[in-house]
Amino acid sequence: MRKLMSFFLDKNLRNMCAIVCDLFPRPFGERVGERGYLAASLFSRLAAFTLAEVLVTLGIIGVVSAMTVPTLMQNYQRQSYVTQLHKVYNEVQQASLRYMTDKNAVNLREAGLGTQAEMANFTHTYFKVVSDCGSYVKAPCFPTSYKSQSGTETATNNANWSAASSVVLASGASIVIDYPNVYTKTVNGVTSHYGHMLIDINGPKGPNIGGRDMFYAEFYDDGSIDVAGATPECKANGVCDGDSLTAIRDTLYNSSCSSTWQGQGCLGKIINDGWTMTY
Repeated sequence: MRKLMSFFLDKNLRNMCAIVCDLFPRPFGERVGERGYLAASLFSRLAAFTLAEVLVTLGIIGVVSAMTVPTLMQNYQRQSYVTQLHKVYNEVQQASLRYMTDKNAVNLREAGLGTQAEMANFTHTYFKVVSDCGSYVKAPCFPTSYKSQSGTETATNNANWSAASSVVLASGASIVIDYPNVYTKTVNGVTSHYGHMLIDINGPKGPNIGGRDMFYAEFYDDGSIDVAGATPECKANGVCDGDSLTAIRDTLYNSSCSSTWQGQGCLGKIINDGWTMTY
């Protein structure tokens, strides 16, 4: 019986050995190492790029960059102009409000802002002024010439703005403002008082182009800034001389923005478009 059992056990072991040897003819460690090497080798071949593939990819990236980067840079520059313009716009209106509050007046005329001397006092008191050029559009407050968007260059040195005060602010922006009762406009029996205003958002620095870094505006006696015809009364009603406020701004933009060195009408377009420069 023992011999018989031993025979069957030995036979089973021999069969198992034969099966194992057929399936795994070499030591297990060698097989694992070899299979790991083959897998790594296959993966490295799949993951690698040929030189031609790399060059084609770089070429595609270069073409896409050449097409998109200039547009992105232009859009960034436009937004930078608008951001600086909006800063000056808010700074002037806040200074006007403080001036009226300090004088217990309902508008700038009642507060006493009615002479060039008082306008100079206003700018030096309510702004951080680093340079004063009197009543002239000249260096160091402004460059000696500007270009329109259409390319026409105009000399501006020593341009006399009569009752205006011309200064450079600590922010680097230059402004020249007439006191707000030099001019009047009557709409529906209500007379608005205003003076002209120039804003160069970065002073004498370039590009010195109307509608880019130079903007023309009207300075109204309530302290607001807008284009010609967009009086405080019109803003309150939304209609000026039968036209909507939006239409008045767009009309001036279409007639003057690109053709004048002051960028007249450009401010209204920017305001209409939600403080973005779309032109």
